[in-house]
Amino acid sequence: MKRHIPGLHSKQQTVENNLDGLFLVRVERASYRWHPQKPFLVLRFVVLEPELFASQSFSARVYCSERALWKLDWFLRDFEYDRTLLDRDQIDEKALIGLRGVVRTSPTTFNGRSYQNLDAFAPMGEWEALFSTSANTYQGEADGL
Repeated sequence: MKRHIPGLHSKQQTVENNLDGLFLVRVERASYRWHPQKPFLVLRFVVLEPELFASQSFSARVYCSERALWKLDWFLRDFEYDRTLLDRDQIDEKALIGLRGVVRTSPTTFNGRSYQNLDAFAPMGEWEALFSTSANTYQGEADGL
C-alpha cells in the first residue's frame, strides 16, 4: 500500500530545528552511544530562556573521543556536574538529567541531515550578563548599526 505524506521530500528545516544563539537550557535526557572512533553523548535540552523559545527542545552530541574530551569537560564543569563523579572519570546519565546552564548553539547540515552544534557553554549564573550583552548586539543589528 502506498501512502501520500505531504512534505516528506522537502528539505526545508523548521524554525525549531534551527536554533541559533544563546539559550539557558536544562538537560532533559542523556544517552551514551559507543562508536569505535567517536563515542558520544546524545543530550536533549529544553530551552528555559529566552521566553520566545521557552519549552522548545533540541538534541545535540558531545563527543567523548580523546581529542574531544576538552569540550566534554567544559560542558560538565559549566553545567555543574557532580565533582566526585568527574574526579573518577565517570559519566552517570541519570546525574546529567536536570543540569542547567547556558549553551551557544548553531545549526549545521552534514550529508543532508541537520544537526545542532554546541559552540560554547557557560554556568547558569552567567545567563543574565551573557543574554543582556547578546540582546544589545542583536538590537544593534536590527537597528542597522
